Amino acid sequence: MQRPIVTDERFLSVASQPAADTDEDRRIAADLADTLAAHADACVGLAANMIGERRRIIVFHDEATGRNMTMFNPRIIARSGEYHAEEGCLSLAGRRSAVRYERITVTYASRRFRELTATFEGFTAQIIQHEIDHCNGVLI
Repeated sequence: MQRPIVTDERFLSVASQPAADTDEDRRIAADLADTLAAHADACVGLAANMIGERRRIIVFHDEATGRNMTMFNPRIIARSGEYHAEEGCLSLAGRRSAVRYERITVTYASRRFRELTATFEGFTAQIIQHEIDHCNGVLI
């Protein structure tokens, strides 16, 4: 189900709670995917707090596969290639500066809650970093 985008910076500034292997958190992930699809013309990633849920769940477009991907409890464990980026966000007005990394390694839980580790590069890595910032209550 498509959900409205939260723009309240006070809400977005609070760190999210870990996701769990529950029907409720799977529903939140499905709603995130539906909401991302509905905004595909203007958005490449969403975090659960952007639809009003303080859970560590993100959905993003993976350039390498051309598909959207869901991560539960993502955590960056390695990064390299620091650079400065200008980013926009559906929840925030305008564009803002952020420090990003060209290559990141992330541990996360899959939809079946199996722990996985993967490495991402380029724009996909930038998207993931932006959404993990949301999970941490960091506004760019």
